[in-house]
Order: sequence, then structure tokens, then C-alpha cells
Amino acid sequence: MWRPVRWNLRTSCVLMGGGALLASCAPRSDTFKPRIVVTAPDGGGASTTRSFVVSGYVLDDQGVKSLAVQGVNVPLEAAGEKIQPFSFRTLIRGSSASYTIMATDTSGNVSSLVLPVRVDTVKPTLKVTRLERDGQAIRVSGVATDDQRVAQVIVDGNRLNITPGTRVEFFAETTGQYADIQVRDAAGNTAKLRAQ
Repeated sequence: MWRPVRWNLRTSCVLMGGGALLASCAPRSDTFKPRIVVTAPDGGGASTTRSFVVSGYVLDDQGVKSLAVQGVNVPLEAAGEKIQPFSFRTLIRGSSASYTIMATDTSGNVSSLVLPVRVDTVKPTLKVTRLERDGQAIRVSGVATDDQRVAQVIVDGNRLNITPGTRVEFFAETTGQYADIQVRDAAGNTAKLRAQ
């Protein structure tokens, strides 16, 4: 007696066996390479000292198997996890260097990131171009410059919304007798000015 067969992908793979259909039944290969993201130091690999901590994470859809910096394995919290945080300490001889970070996922895919690092001891410059008073209100405009990158402009403790770069124009409103302005570059060097 003939009985209907309930079809599904597994049944069709077994019954049809071979050819193009068999290829579609095989497990999908992993072609996604792990992604390496550096989160600190802020603004990339710049610091006021020769030795500082670089930190970040590796992301992979199947899982991260290993991580190496300059060919030396970096311990991971739990190999095989999809997100792996990492950190390592630099030791720069001279004023600059580069570190090669390599990540391997559980399928054997490898990706690498070359991180240039440098020692920056030059403070940014700060210039007030306009200062207006209206009662207790103060409006201040200025320009901050740096040989590498201006990362922050702070007026009376409030961080301004800027686009980081080597030259940043800024404007702020505050209250009081003066405005305390602080500029920070990507390496952490700061310049301060009291506008009054």
C-alpha cells in the first residue's frame, strides 16, 4: 500500500542524495572574519607616556578562538564567545611604533589590525576670538588647535559637542564673571584658559 511521505529538508537530502541538491544540504561555511575594535585610548594610539594600556574587543558571529599582539597570544576571558574584550600594554621606544593585532575565530578565519601608536607631549593651543557679556550671561567663541587632534573642549565643566580635528572652532554660553575653558588632545595633553 502506498503511503505519502512527509517532505522536509532532511528527507529530501537523504532521498535525493547527490548533485546540486546535496550541496545545498551541507552546512553553511563561515566566511565572516572577526572584527577588531580599539576603544581606548580615546582618539587612537596616542599617549603622553611610552607605556599605556590599549583596550578593545573582538566580535565574531561564530565565536572568537584566539587573539595575538605582535605574535604573542593575549589571554581571553572565555574562548569561543562571540564578543571578547582585550587589553595590552605598550612599550614604545622612541616617539612612535605600531602594533599588529590578529584575531582568529572558531572556524579558522583570521583578521588583523595594525595600530599605530605614538608619544605626544605637545599641549594643544587655545585662543579666545570673541567674548560678550549680557548681564550675567557670557558668550565665548574661540579656536583650539593641536598637531595631532583636538579631542575635547570644555567650558565651565560642560563638554561641548565638537567634531575632533587639528583645528576646532567652538562657541559656548555660560554665566558668571568669567568662563574657564579647557582643551584636551587625543593623547590627554590639556590647555586651560580663563576668559574674562
